[in-house]
Amino acid sequence: MKWTELIYTVQEGVGLITFNRPERLNAWTPNLELELKAVLEHAQQDVDVRCLVLTGAGKGFCAGMDMTVLGSAQRKAFATDSQEDLLQRYGYLFGFDKPLIAAINGAAVGVGLCLALYCDVRYIASGAKVATPYTRRGLVAEHGLAWLLPRLIGPLHATDLLLSGRTVDGQEASQMGMALLLPAEGFLDAVMKYAKDLASSCSPRSMRIIKRQLLQARYQTFGQATHMADREIALCRDTLDFKEGVQHFLEKRQPHFTGQ
Repeated sequence: MKWTELIYTVQEGVGLITFNRPERLNAWTPNLELELKAVLEHAQQDVDVRCLVLTGAGKGFCAGMDMTVLGSAQRKAFATDSQEDLLQRYGYLFGFDKPLIAAINGAAVGVGLCLALYCDVRYIASGAKVATPYTRRGLVAEHGLAWLLPRLIGPLHATDLLLSGRTVDGQEASQMGMALLLPAEGFLDAVMKYAKDLASSCSPRSMRIIKRQLLQARYQTFGQATHMADREIALCRDTLDFKEGVQHFLEKRQPHFTGQ
């Protein structure tokens, strides 16, 4: 497949998606939105891809909606009659059933930050900055951010960021629990090392089900979550990945998980 505004490569079981508009700090466009959805669908079907990393080329992760789009007819309101999670505009990110890791290498603003927050794990480079500048543009929290952000960093921090629209650096974002901080030097290599460890050492089946557990736990009681866990643990017993998990530990070797 050919992509015009992103780059997609696969290394040792890890798909790397790089937003590729560095001259605009990878600002968001309708075409880039379509390409991201398409590449995730492609990676979902590729059994050789066990994990995805999302990052940006150059100095930015994604500096929000491109202002040339924001002020033009290309900017269209998105609405759906459905209240189903996966049918929302970026709900497909929740539907991707392999680990999705954001490597925030630089500015992540507005929709760019939303994309990172939809990921399962977020790393941020020292010196990178994030912002939710909606109140400073006459806008409101978009794409479910008023629901998601408090669950990730707590109501106090979320209210502060959404009302003030202020910019925070990587260190403060890390202190809030928004992302894990890494040095800027060697940043992407460090994130890829983590992703490759997931791809080579962890059961794809286990990761897929744990992602489902984490998503459903947002709406469950403790009893419901525990009941689901007990049911899924019982189902693990007869899987090839569980048998391999025990065997490779006993034999002191690298695992060869198949996802079955």
